[in-house]
Amino acid sequence: MKGDRLSVKEHHTRIARQVVELLWPRMVDRYVVSVGGESGAGKSEIAHELARLLGEGGRPAAVIQMDDYFVFPPKTNHEMRRRNIEQVGQYEVKLDFMQSNLRSFKQGESLLYKPLVIYDEDRITTELLDVGDKSALIVEGTYVTALDFVDCRVFIDRTYRDTEMERLSRGRDRIEGFIADVLEREHRIVCGQRNLADLVVRRDFSGVDVFPAEGGGG
Repeated sequence: MKGDRLSVKEHHTRIARQVVELLWPRMVDRYVVSVGGESGAGKSEIAHELARLLGEGGRPAAVIQMDDYFVFPPKTNHEMRRRNIEQVGQYEVKLDFMQSNLRSFKQGESLLYKPLVIYDEDRITTELLDVGDKSALIVEGTYVTALDFVDCRVFIDRTYRDTEMERLSRGRDRIEGFIADVLEREHRIVCGQRNLADLVVRRDFSGVDVFPAEGGGG
């Protein structure tokens, strides 16, 4: 999404490095990693660092963001939510489009035709993402843990109450009133996806836990 602001901190890099160390032995060409969790959890920052570190290690990676796949651009979507808060959820997002892009990547296609949000213009356009030289694709977003065509699912175990400062640092709203209702609805959906994860980032960013095989999504 054009206009999104990243705030990469030392703990994001440290966690990404731990994830890469766990992924490296199992990675094959055209490997897909999802980074899921609640709003403000650090998904974009960790995804960015995963791609950077993988590239430095000789496995070039691209990142795609769930925010590009919303049915409506961000400011319009906010107003739609205000009109009817019941619409908050996975049906706001073209998850089938995302899955189609992941499948195309796994099948070896060089170009992915995907949506692209221009945040400042509150507009959605399209782009051709060149992934011809990429060994890995990192997909990040609130609901991506439940996507198909993912080889490893990383889940950041932080709730919206834990992440208020991160949201404010990225110009997001303070958690109160209507925003709190939206985040609570998202929370109820996202917390149910934790048991699909292969790797879980601890709430305090102290480390990464490998989820038990019987509960993981790998």
